[in-house]
Amino acid sequence: MSFENVHNYYETLVLEEIQQALRSEKRKLDSAAIEDIGCVALNQLPPRYVRHDVDLIFYLTPEERRQMGNAVQDAVAQAIALVTAHTDSPGNNPATT
Repeated sequence: MSFENVHNYYETLVLEEIQQALRSEKRKLDSAAIEDIGCVALNQLPPRYVRHDVDLIFYLTPEERRQMGNAVQDAVAQAIALVTAHTDSPGNNPATT
């Protein structure tokens, strides 16, 4: 038995939202900060494991899709605020220490 095709659907949504949010804010972050944002955001969301994204999309109502999108936006916004506050605080910038 293999779980190679199984993944958390929210991972795709969170990655897309992080990219969109950083573009709209014209913010550049290193890959470590982006990964931290992804982890913080995903830990705020319930897991939704699927084999194929289309499997989940097909069965969601428009209202459920909207709720998922809103939850992802909120989780990513909070994660960006938390991670950037931590990395921007004095003593946490490796270039200055």
